[in-house]
Amino acid sequence: MSVPLDPSLSVEAAVLWLSLLAPLPLGLVAWRFPPRRMLPVLLAGAPLPLVTLWLLSRLAVDGGLEGAWSLGGLLLHWRLDALAGLLLLLTQLLLLASAAYAVGHRRAIAVAERDFAGFWPLLGGLAAALGLIWVAADLLTLYAALELMGLCAVGMMLLPGTAQALTAGMRYLLYALVGSLAWLLGVALLLGAWGRLDLAGLAADAEPGAVTGIAMALLAAGLLLKAAIFPLHGWLVPVHASAWTPVSALHGALVVKASFFILMQLWQRLVPEALAAAWLLGGLGSLAILWGGLQAWRASELKQVVAWSTVGQLGYLMLAFPLLAGTSAAVATLAWQATWLQLAGHALAKAAMFMAAGNLVLAVGQSRLGDLAGTSRWLPLSLMTFGIAAVTLMGLPPSAGFTAKWLLLQAAILAGQWPWVVVLVAGTLLTVAYVFRVLRCALVEDAPRREVRPVPGGMDLIALMLALAALALGLGAEWPLALLREGGLP
Repeated sequence: MSVPLDPSLSVEAAVLWLSLLAPLPLGLVAWRFPPRRMLPVLLAGAPLPLVTLWLLSRLAVDGGLEGAWSLGGLLLHWRLDALAGLLLLLTQLLLLASAAYAVGHRRAIAVAERDFAGFWPLLGGLAAALGLIWVAADLLTLYAALELMGLCAVGMMLLPGTAQALTAGMRYLLYALVGSLAWLLGVALLLGAWGRLDLAGLAADAEPGAVTGIAMALLAAGLLLKAAIFPLHGWLVPVHASAWTPVSALHGALVVKASFFILMQLWQRLVPEALAAAWLLGGLGSLAILWGGLQAWRASELKQVVAWSTVGQLGYLMLAFPLLAGTSAAVATLAWQATWLQLAGHALAKAAMFMAAGNLVLAVGQSRLGDLAGTSRWLPLSLMTFGIAAVTLMGLPPSAGFTAKWLLLQAAILAGQWPWVVVLVAGTLLTVAYVFRVLRCALVEDAPRREVRPVPGGMDLIALMLALAALALGLGAEWPLALLREGGLP
């Protein structure tokens, strides 16, 4: 189904754009009238994932949506395929959960409504930016969405107002600006060489060569920096150390994934057969898995463990590049499905883990692992949620992490790329090591009784639902995988 350039839109396209832009006014309303209960937030946001489910059902019948907007002399292209629809659904569910969690979090940390109010318009802007990234089909729209996402993320990091938050937020802003500069240089090279910015046109016109290679290297460098891929990950852990828990949950689950999504889209269209570069990215992913897991095992504070875990888990996504470049159709299909299932499962589990960790820290009043002794008796639900989320990160059945890693393992063996098999096994063992280190500290039974401050029950419930959703995604993986198979590679 193709949408013309005139103002008339199909019903599906109109509904799509309404759902993409709806978070902006919702964020402004919440800024003016801050919510005090979780239920109104859930009721206000629930229609958005329902609309996306309807759009996915329409895609299964009619195929993808695509079109362009005329803005002066510019054409801004967009498209909605199965992958974009699934990521949009995932985003809306996580944003809805984080928004509801934030209501309880504000009360738990005793922040005044006026000091927390800035969270809501920033959340609306972040939601709109992520939605645009999933559907954008030209480099200009992608740039605008990336910058909006980055600015909103930085603003949310600065909200605590502490010196630590200010330092971490400004560091994040600096890294983001350097990444944006590399992106703009790459875009300028492509525009000068081929005279167009739409992804479909670039895929058709761009020829292998020095210009395309240098442009892709610049684009990739900027995106890898924004995605905190090893060795460009130095900003990520300090940022999470000072951020509010719902902000960390969104950042670890969605923000860093958006840059990877863009990188994958550009790679598949511009340099899909660049074998040496693909193996380089796979090598960086392997180092990320090992280094992030090792640092998480050595970390002394709970939020540091979860943040370093993000560095390591992002590495699994990078293994897609060598498994997609120059391999058979069977290997590429397995790797494609595994990558997006891993992304979705990790997003759900990581948001749940950040929330569970935040609940434990709030209740105990301390963040060091040694201070968690005895929490298995006093805070069993928060600790159980942490453990259930860890099942997905460790790749144990029946979680989405298990299914994704199993598909990656099959792809690596079928392609004869044995280094990734070793990395998958080593990464799993490292994840088990740092998860059980946390659990060992929390399960100390003879710890002296201490005063704990239980968090609102809704915060624990939301984290638990996300952790269970990661398990359910593994059990029901056939539905999203079938949509990905039908949509194919870009």
